Amino acid sequence: MVTVGRRRPGRPRGHRPGRGRRVFQAVNAIVLTGVVVVTLYPFVTIVARSLSDEAEIIAGRVNLIPRGFDLTTYRLVMSDSMFWTNYRNTVVYTVLATAISIVLTTCYAYVLAKPHLRGRGALVGVAVFTMFFSGGLIPNYVLVSSLGMTNTIWAVVVPNAINVFNLLVMKAFFESLPTELEEAAAVDGLNTYGTLLRIVLPLSKAVVATMVLFYAVSFWNSWFTAFLYLDRQELFPVTVYLRNLIAGATGAQSAGGVADDDAVQAAATLQSVTIVLTTLPILLVYPFVQRYFVSGVMLGAVKG
Repeated sequence: MVTVGRRRPGRPRGHRPGRGRRVFQAVNAIVLTGVVVVTLYPFVTIVARSLSDEAEIIAGRVNLIPRGFDLTTYRLVMSDSMFWTNYRNTVVYTVLATAISIVLTTCYAYVLAKPHLRGRGALVGVAVFTMFFSGGLIPNYVLVSSLGMTNTIWAVVVPNAINVFNLLVMKAFFESLPTELEEAAAVDGLNTYGTLLRIVLPLSKAVVATMVLFYAVSFWNSWFTAFLYLDRQELFPVTVYLRNLIAGATGAQSAGGVADDDAVQAAATLQSVTIVLTTLPILLVYPFVQRYFVSGVMLGAVKG
């Protein structure tokens, strides 16, 4: 028998949200709009300053719209062949360091997610201990130097290979996966490595993509490690190149040693230009992993 006119259970027809719900939605929209404005305003202003004339910036007339459109600083920076050499170094360092970090963090987190592992508590404690205590700058430098890694790519990509926060997030995610999946894989004859590669990792795309983003942003923006362990300019990442450029321009301007208009223009807008040049690649990559970002963090936070 077919029942005519029966509606599925749910919200009654013609139901309107209550007053409290409407107030919440309005407040939520206002707060989120404010967050968007606060987030975008500094970056848009920086872009406008990087495209503006030095006199307009000094006069304080540049806000959200460029004034006296001028690309002198971009031309000065991008015409230097060393800039492109260091930019290439940054890409190589970031890709290699991110790959190494993902492999090490995934393996370490997968091991820590096994409750039957002997010494699991000690391994977790060692990792957490490093979040609060470190050997210090001088011992780290002595260690890297004694290993012969100074003035090599390994001095940049190895010392910070595992971030403990990312490790704990991945550990929590692996713990949230049903144990029945791995038990079924073991019945089918897969060993530990086969289970990780063929069962666990395909289910972990969201958290892995999130960790890739975290590590890539960290390594792309890092400059102090390279500044500390690298002495040859052709090995610098672009962040160190731009840091030295800013320091030189600021020093020349404060000492009154600027000799031409191009140098004055560079000194006035250099900080804005460097911010744009260093953040643009990450902004272009982010949309491709954004859909994994929220789900990856939330899935990794299911269990503590």
